[in-house]
Amino acid sequence: MAGDVELDVTFTEDLGELREEVVDDLYLRKFFRRGDPPLSRAEAGRIAKVAVANPDAALVPEAADTDSIPAMRLRLALAVRREVDERKRRAAVLTYDDLLTRLLQTLAHDTRGAAACQRLRARYRVALVDEFQDTDPVQWEIMRRVFATGGTTLVLIGDPKQAVYSFRGADIYAYLQAAREARFRATLGVNWRSDQHLVDAYDALFGGSKLGHEGIAYRTVRAARANQQPRLVGAPGSAALRVRLVRRNDGLVPLTPKGYLAAQPARRHIADDLAADVVRLVTSGAEIIERSEQGAETGRVAVRPGHVAVLVARHRHAALVRDALEAVDVPAVINGAGSVFVTPMATDWLRLLEALERPTAANPAHAAALSVFLGWTAERVATADDDAWEEVHARLHRWAGLLRRLGVASLLETITRAEGLPGRMLAQVDGERRLTDLRHVGQLLHAEATSEQLGVTALTGWLRQRMADAGDDRDAEDRARRLESDAEAVQVLTIHRSKGLEFPVVYCPYLWEPGWIPDDEPPVYHDAEAGDRRTIDVGGPGPGFRRHQRQHVVEQRSEDLRLAYVALTRARHRAVLWWAASWASQDSPLGRLLFSRDEHGTVATDGDGDGPPSDDEAAAAFGRLGARAPGRIGVEWTQGSGGGPWRGDPDPVAPLGAGRFGRRLDTTWRRTSYSGITAQAHEARVASEAEETVLSDEGAPTTRRPDGTGPSAGHEARLRSVPSLLATMPAGPEVGTLIHGVLEETDFAAPDLDAALASALARGQARRHVDIGDPATVAAGLRAAIETPLGPLVGEVRLRDVEARDRIDELAFELPLAGGDTPTAEVSVDEIGTVLDDHLAPGDALAAYGGRLADPALDGPLRGFLSGSLDVVLRVPGPGGIPRFAVVDYKTNWLGAHGEELSAWHYRPDALVEAMDRSHYPLQALFYTVALHRYLRWRLPGYRTEANLAGVLYLFVRGMVGPDTPRVDGRPCGVFAWKPPAALVEALSVLLDRGRP
Repeated sequence: MAGDVELDVTFTEDLGELREEVVDDLYLRKFFRRGDPPLSRAEAGRIAKVAVANPDAALVPEAADTDSIPAMRLRLALAVRREVDERKRRAAVLTYDDLLTRLLQTLAHDTRGAAACQRLRARYRVALVDEFQDTDPVQWEIMRRVFATGGTTLVLIGDPKQAVYSFRGADIYAYLQAAREARFRATLGVNWRSDQHLVDAYDALFGGSKLGHEGIAYRTVRAARANQQPRLVGAPGSAALRVRLVRRNDGLVPLTPKGYLAAQPARRHIADDLAADVVRLVTSGAEIIERSEQGAETGRVAVRPGHVAVLVARHRHAALVRDALEAVDVPAVINGAGSVFVTPMATDWLRLLEALERPTAANPAHAAALSVFLGWTAERVATADDDAWEEVHARLHRWAGLLRRLGVASLLETITRAEGLPGRMLAQVDGERRLTDLRHVGQLLHAEATSEQLGVTALTGWLRQRMADAGDDRDAEDRARRLESDAEAVQVLTIHRSKGLEFPVVYCPYLWEPGWIPDDEPPVYHDAEAGDRRTIDVGGPGPGFRRHQRQHVVEQRSEDLRLAYVALTRARHRAVLWWAASWASQDSPLGRLLFSRDEHGTVATDGDGDGPPSDDEAAAAFGRLGARAPGRIGVEWTQGSGGGPWRGDPDPVAPLGAGRFGRRLDTTWRRTSYSGITAQAHEARVASEAEETVLSDEGAPTTRRPDGTGPSAGHEARLRSVPSLLATMPAGPEVGTLIHGVLEETDFAAPDLDAALASALARGQARRHVDIGDPATVAAGLRAAIETPLGPLVGEVRLRDVEARDRIDELAFELPLAGGDTPTAEVSVDEIGTVLDDHLAPGDALAAYGGRLADPALDGPLRGFLSGSLDVVLRVPGPGGIPRFAVVDYKTNWLGAHGEELSAWHYRPDALVEAMDRSHYPLQALFYTVALHRYLRWRLPGYRTEANLAGVLYLFVRGMVGPDTPRVDGRPCGVFAWKPPAALVEALSVLLDRGRP
């Protein structure tokens, strides 16, 4: 539709690097002459981060005095947004937010918007949006414009109590607005996850409360029929919801000077208490009853560590709990908690890269020796002699060379084998975790180095910056720490990551702590005076700032309540939580639910400021909570770690035996390409395809027919008088690869084509230098090729006439051959020749080619997948405005005879037919045409092969000399043009898809 994006853009989830680059540039431009800027670089970075992360939010204070600091901060935020957008366009980068914004712009357009909305309505009669509480104003406006009117049905499914993704742009106020506009509202009355006893306990805890807004109320529901009775039996204690209280006066946790529990020791104490409780659970003989939907028992399973999940709000708390569990020998894994760039393994990678950057330097070598890669102890570093250090420096030199030549992946595998990394690391208690992080960082480094062509210095800087930016708990998915093991283990994960999941038993150890709200970032809030629009106050202290900051805190504390709700409702059978009276506990979600809720269910934003209640008051409050749901809520006091480690179940004895490979291999299945199929049939001098790197680019000499009666015989003198403009450009596969890259990068319709070609040549040579002779001559020759009319097949269009929107470069394909992964038949090359013979008329330029495909040197049966990449696909206008599409392939073959001056004569039409036939290019052209046929059939509404498929253009650029390129019988030299019959294309597509009949 009209809102589609350009074909050559790159999508990214992280604009951090681009944003920081913009802030640096704007900050230096503004303050480089001022010795004492009124705004620090760190403040500027915080303003930019919030402004870019919330692109649809309004920015205030708009009414600030022009010369004031608040006005300057506002101008900075606006300038950052504009400059980031501009640089995204120049770099052809889009975020997924941009996709939504562009779509909304299309739907809201004054002239095109109504038609675009109607087009979507015509396609979909019903639209359902799940998890709608995580929407934002842009998403809601898209759905409202398209599906809320015009006879379609829009169904929005969501639970506002689970709206916890404001940090990702979700806006609960958009949900509430949609709910107000809905003409019909329905509420789920059955909880299909949890046991009724646990539902009763939650009714007592949350009943009647408003979770941050009048429109977000807790409603009572009933459990499913099969879950009316508890499914967890035999566990310590019978309550579905257990609350464990930490005493202030039992000496287990140190107190602050004011008599409250010290937060960090309380966290460690609770982690130890949790670990002891898990040991008691898994050694108690407890079982989980499995029931059918009708309630009949179908089986029982013993409770194992894998049935337990621990949910925390902060990533660092996950490590604390995991360590406590491992201390009592309970297997535990952290599921995606935090960025891998904050781990010790990221630090070790940085030490190694710094040493490889300067292999002769002493200090980096000492640091690398202490890393996991070499594994030295501090004692060994201190006592090593000169010979030992000489060997270390030699090793670093070898590794640095390996990194330059083969990349990070090869470096890591080499070190892994040479240094015995797995054995050394897995011998440690947390070795599996560390090895997982080490490989994860290595993969990210390899991906960045490969995509951005980074050397060791740039790669070191990139890693250093990623580590500096990794303090944010909410990192991109690819940087989130991976699960280190699939073994049966307790899952430790953040509440945000647990959303949508469920676990038999859930532990929530830290709901007594409030969420962290930084006070140095611009507050993001919803302005009630502007229709609850999301707004950012970037002005800093000034009129209204405290009010805006307070509203920001209110909204964040409301989300804390919903996070607590999400955490507890992940449980199927039992939930366990803790209460600890630190000073901040009065502002925690659990503290406010118990002690700061009024009779109408409204939960205060924070406590009364006098600190949390005493232990007796807390015990009494939890006792009253238990009285509301008798037998469902248990209140206990912590006793410290206690107990002993978990012994686990003995591993079953498995019989040993030698492995036997009994599966029959399908030796004919493969992923192949035109190059692979024709490799054995090629003479060593003909191919020019970039993928055929082992073959020469120089073609055999093409001369006149011996009898002088060929189609071009009467044109020889005229054609020989037109020299090739690229005659001095050397031949070879490297040259062909460079020219392909230059043409791919060049905008044919650029106003200054000469500059565009020169720039593309320079970039290509910078990546890998190739001898092409005089670059100016090559650029002039390529310009001539771009300005050569391509003949009647495409209406004399030139490449120069083709805009970027009318071309697709390097269109890659992978076609299944007769079933692909599960072959159902076979395809052979000689059968392709039979299809050609059946469909080509005797006068066709390639009529005789089918017989060549019976050559036994061609690849045998084809099973698996056929892959390739089309140099470019052109869209050209056809009769009646119907779009037509042509396959274009660039060729740099030298077709002249030895000792002759290269001229248009060597690239006359019948010479090109001979060159095509000799090199088996017709087979390549057929494969590419079928790939384009499949693509258009999928993407182009109303596609018809005859009308929309223009044909094939093989452009031998050495024979294309510009607008005055000579012709023979109306066909330009240097251009092989062929339109395969529609029936041939369709029959070949069927053959490749289904095999022989």
